[in-house]
Amino acid sequence: MLIHTLDKAAVGLPITRLGVSFMPIYLPANKLPKINSGLESRLKIDELEHASVPTLMAYNPTDTPILIVEGEHFIGGKQNRTLNTTVLVPPQTKLEIPVSCLERGRWGRRRGYTRSDSFAPRHVRHRTAASVSESMHQSGSHDSDQGAVWSAVDEVLAAESIASPTDAAEALHATYRREDSWMLAIEELCRLGPLPGQCGFAVAHGRRIAALELFGSPDLLTVHWKALIRSYLLERVKATDYPSTSWVLRRLRRFGQSKSEDTPGIGLGIEKRVRNEEWTAQALVLNDGLVHASFFME
Repeated sequence: MLIHTLDKAAVGLPITRLGVSFMPIYLPANKLPKINSGLESRLKIDELEHASVPTLMAYNPTDTPILIVEGEHFIGGKQNRTLNTTVLVPPQTKLEIPVSCLERGRWGRRRGYTRSDSFAPRHVRHRTAASVSESMHQSGSHDSDQGAVWSAVDEVLAAESIASPTDAAEALHATYRREDSWMLAIEELCRLGPLPGQCGFAVAHGRRIAALELFGSPDLLTVHWKALIRSYLLERVKATDYPSTSWVLRRLRRFGQSKSEDTPGIGLGIEKRVRNEEWTAQALVLNDGLVHASFFME
């Protein structure tokens, strides 16, 4: 079984903005140690001494594990990157982490990294996750198909008729920030959530479940809430109908019961992956407790 706690998940009613529905997910308590994440974690991200497109260096200078989440978008360095898989960096540790480039047209002078205020767009995360899962299955490598990732970035920029001199996914975020309707939806959802005890959410386009985002504790979701909400609203959705909570529960339980390909995590924990014709999913567990999982529908 991939994640046994998903059999006991509960799902709340959807909130829909700009055609995208978000449905809160509640999970039983995990027995996880203290984990830090996000902007206040003190994690440091930098290029390797001899810079390489598919790899960055993460340094945890603290005495607490630090979570970095698949799809986080790092701006700067020699080019913008996104994390290929969820990683739990041990205390007082430097760790090479696998990334994909989200800015094809720049290999510039070195500068410090900052976190984008949005994760990579869902379409880009899905394409990246699918290629990493295939790479893990074939060779045990966390490398993505960089050409496929660049194509996904091109597709989301073309869909919005956005021209970027460096083909950067960040140009999509910058364009949306200038739209009042998008900003108002973000501000409202950021005020409304996450709800007490909420550990994740389902994302639906009309009745179609597009993604699931799950964390091992409400605190870990809270840290990434705003950036995730922004990223899932980076798609124009014209659907007007609404998802079913029972449909989300069925998806969660099927996900939780799926046979996974398990490998040691890059840092702490065990990485679990599921690939089939319907979805691509990855999860990181620590001592049988869920830390983070993401799920993208075909």
